Amino acid sequence: MKQIIFNLATRERRAAIIEDDQVAEIYIERSLEHRIVGNVYIGKVMNVLPGMQAAFVDIGRDKNGFLYRDDLVAYQLARQAENFKEDECITKLLTEGQEIVVQVTKESFGTKGPRLTEVISFPGKYIVYLPDGGYVALSRRLREDDERQRLKALCESLLEGNEGVIVRTSSEGVQANLIAQEIQLFREFWKDIIAKRTDKKRPMMLHQDTDLLGRLVRDLSFGQVSRIVVDDAEEFVYLRNLLKHDPKSVKKIELYKEKENIFSAFGIEKELEKALRQQVWLKNGGYLIIDQTEALTVIDVNTGKYIGKQGLQETVFKTNLEAAKEIARQLRLRDISGIIIIDFIDMKEKTHQKEVLDTFEHALERDRTKTNVIGITSLGLVEMTRKKIRQNLNDSLTKRCPTCAGKGTVLSDEAQAYKIERMLWEYRLMDHEAMIIELPKHVARVLRGEDNVHLKRLEEVLMFRIFLVEYEEEREQPYTISFIGSLKEAEERYVSLLKGKH
Repeated sequence: MKQIIFNLATRERRAAIIEDDQVAEIYIERSLEHRIVGNVYIGKVMNVLPGMQAAFVDIGRDKNGFLYRDDLVAYQLARQAENFKEDECITKLLTEGQEIVVQVTKESFGTKGPRLTEVISFPGKYIVYLPDGGYVALSRRLREDDERQRLKALCESLLEGNEGVIVRTSSEGVQANLIAQEIQLFREFWKDIIAKRTDKKRPMMLHQDTDLLGRLVRDLSFGQVSRIVVDDAEEFVYLRNLLKHDPKSVKKIELYKEKENIFSAFGIEKELEKALRQQVWLKNGGYLIIDQTEALTVIDVNTGKYIGKQGLQETVFKTNLEAAKEIARQLRLRDISGIIIIDFIDMKEKTHQKEVLDTFEHALERDRTKTNVIGITSLGLVEMTRKKIRQNLNDSLTKRCPTCAGKGTVLSDEAQAYKIERMLWEYRLMDHEAMIIELPKHVARVLRGEDNVHLKRLEEVLMFRIFLVEYEEEREQPYTISFIGSLKEAEERYVSLLKGKH
């Protein structure tokens, strides 16, 4: 059974999914302004590149979005025709200066702009609505033929014009009127979005995707969830309202009221810290080395402390079996995507190779993100891909280490500031008037916010003064609490600390 833990009390909003007492997935959201996947824009085509069968589209962001020919509605509809030409040039479908409605499918990464599609989609409880999809598709997890035929016929009878839907697993056994109601709601929703095109401003955002809480409620099936815990009273009420159509799920929601950070209380904070390390220990004493680069991720399997009792090949086989399960878990936990190469320990027996690969593919079935295991190469390496949607955990929380010429990573300024903020919340309602924290200047800047707005808000909520003593150089400890106590003594010490810097 699953548990979903929401840490929403601070500026950095987080959620974790726990499966079988192990942290399976972690989601982090700092600001809706930063996240653009799912947003819909009316943009302007800036460049059409026939050699790449792609175009750059200005959507009003820092970087132009990238749109492939295959993601154009006209191309998708043409594929259904008998005289379809697979090598149709993008210049016949798109022209420079043309206005186009697009949706973001991947965030910007490094120097690359966001990935776009003209085939808009909106996930719902039972279906994914495609305003211009033109087809009905069914989830592969819907296995019963009679039910697949019922749902396909039902949806085909409900669609209008070029509409399309992808029928989700959660629609199995659902009454026809509920699916019809959801399609109609999306139809009206899309009409409202398109109506905004009358605004003369170009480019512009027509729709912003929902926040972390709303997305998880929309995307997850709560049937297998045994417990939902939220640490913020307002978000607790909001979540109950979001799930009011599902009384069984509402009963599973709890409000966390303890002083300790909710992620610490559930052991998630420790797992998060481990997920930023390169080395992962296996239960049997073996270990993984996970090396993430911009081009690809390489995972190396080692026997480590495990020596086994039945010979070398049996030791290798058992270590690889254990590693296969853990690698699948780590890919989800760290949200590793793109090209992934796995170097299992060499196995001479083909039956062992097959069983390890089968175990790995079976473990990946829990992953909601699309994966593709290509197979084992002649060198014994497993090649695979995992769909890239957002920044992985490492990129989201770390930066290049400034003291080792970029050879390692440390927590980013934002991650350090939010970590301090969560620490401060654990001191709320305690018997003290002030606190002095010594921390790097660049981290203090994030904690303060523009014109000290975030720091003032924290002081109001926590009901004690917070004095920040900033320093330029990097230190071993990311921050230090140098005093907790009365306001008068804190002010005196603060002045003394500032004088000591000069």
